[in-house]
Amino acid sequence: MITSVFNSRVKRVAALNTRARMRKQEGQYVVEGVRMFLEAPGEEIQEAFVAEGFSHERCMEKLDAMPWERVSDEVFRKMSATETPQGILCVMRMKHHDLEEMLKRENPLIMVLEDIQDPGNLGTILRTAEGAGIDGVIASRESADLYNPKTIRSTMGSIYRMPFVYVPSLQEAADRLRAEGIRLYAADLSGEKWYDGEDYTGGSALFIGNEGNGLRPETAALADARIRIPMAGRVESLNAAMASGILMYEASRQRRSAGGAFL
Repeated sequence: MITSVFNSRVKRVAALNTRARMRKQEGQYVVEGVRMFLEAPGEEIQEAFVAEGFSHERCMEKLDAMPWERVSDEVFRKMSATETPQGILCVMRMKHHDLEEMLKRENPLIMVLEDIQDPGNLGTILRTAEGAGIDGVIASRESADLYNPKTIRSTMGSIYRMPFVYVPSLQEAADRLRAEGIRLYAADLSGEKWYDGEDYTGGSALFIGNEGNGLRPETAALADARIRIPMAGRVESLNAAMASGILMYEASRQRRSAGGAFL
């Protein structure tokens, strides 16, 4: 059992939780909790750590197939990024997706995010995207870190399954999408069309902007259509994750109605 908070492996895990640059350089990240561990693809788990008092039958069965280490409760708290640790965490190998992978799908439905800043929003969008049957998520490099512990927790496991890629230029990404016959829709408060009045049954990309400012004018200008969600009362706009969910599930509804059910 590891009992020292100064152990090199302990310090490395704690650093992976707090340093985005280190995660990127090493191609690894940390996930915590029973659910995240049980859903983690075994081939992507690099190492696992369990607190001294932890016991969970299914987790212990899965641990039998991989290297793992028992640590004291004090050490586990040092390694954890949560206020109430569940007693199990593991170091994961990052997956690497690309835009071409998403474009191989028939009539792909893609979410495009510009400068989403809140890790919780990013994680929730990823989770909702999986639920709505989205084929992939594209984000600007200025968006929140996918492997931030808060983002990871918000995905509730979707981080393992949803194709995601950062791109250096949304302009170039939009040009590539359009070259594949994908129609681009920008969520815009000044949009001239209602979101549920468009047809998303063909290849479609839905653009959502920054929480505070929305899409940049030059990004919104890339779209084939600007769409908006009707607002009653004095509400001006919705949370970015909520707005994304409304758009994604409308596209999903249309595709199911057209005979393209994914369930």
